Amino acid sequence: MSSIDQAGTYQLGNREVRRLGYGAMQLAGPGVFGPPKDPEAARAVLREAIALGVNHIDTSDFYGPHVTNQLIREALHPYPDTLTIVTKIGARRDPQGAWLVADSAAELTQAVHDNLRNLGLDVLDVVNFRSMLDVHGPAEGSLEAPLTVLAELKERGLIRHVGLSNVTMTQVEQARRILPIACVQNMYNLAHRADDAMIDALARDGIPYVPFFPLGGFSPLQSDALSQVAEELGATRMQVAAAWLLQRSPNILLIPGTSSVAHLRENLAAAELRLPAEALARLNGL
Repeated sequence: MSSIDQAGTYQLGNREVRRLGYGAMQLAGPGVFGPPKDPEAARAVLREAIALGVNHIDTSDFYGPHVTNQLIREALHPYPDTLTIVTKIGARRDPQGAWLVADSAAELTQAVHDNLRNLGLDVLDVVNFRSMLDVHGPAEGSLEAPLTVLAELKERGLIRHVGLSNVTMTQVEQARRILPIACVQNMYNLAHRADDAMIDALARDGIPYVPFFPLGGFSPLQSDALSQVAEELGATRMQVAAAWLLQRSPNILLIPGTSSVAHLRENLAAAELRLPAEALARLNGL
């Protein structure tokens, strides 16, 4: 039994996945652009993640671009039957590495085919549409046009499930009138809890919520409080922040990323950390 089993499992699309997964974003070069300094070390992280029981990997073909997907294929293909790979489309990179909107029908279709080719797959398990109405955070606006394209690609058998990223609850509700939504991926952590109501609403409907940026944007006082709890529990700040998220709601799936095998092991060890009520109360007050 893998130690990350202690975090439990949850339904993602048609798969039951462990609630601690792995995000491949940091495997690309600086600024998520270009190749890593040591590609073999990056492949070693991916292989170790699978060895430790990870069966949910989050990626995108615009990481690099193409870099993380190619590393995943090189390290893990042919994939274990139990592995769920979630990718993301809706953006692209220019030659200088800037993030640009890419949500036309032609761009979305090309992005799906790029992901299929670079991952070495015939069908994508889950594709998240990343809203770029505001690159910095969710912004209201209709997503009907791009989601209609994804529904058609799903009908063609290129995608099994569709998720959303960087969206509001209004957009989630709109999307669910177009097609089933497998997951929502937004920024959320101890210090940034704008999606509290969304997490609870999704939990009632059995839809996973996948927070990114799980340890970032803390004020000095918040950071000090987190460090104090971590020291008392003999854990790292990341482990405490991850454990808090796991205890926040059963539908939360974590995808901590790293380019280090040692850091990967440290992150996944958060599955074994159970925060006592007193520590939870202090963290909830941040």
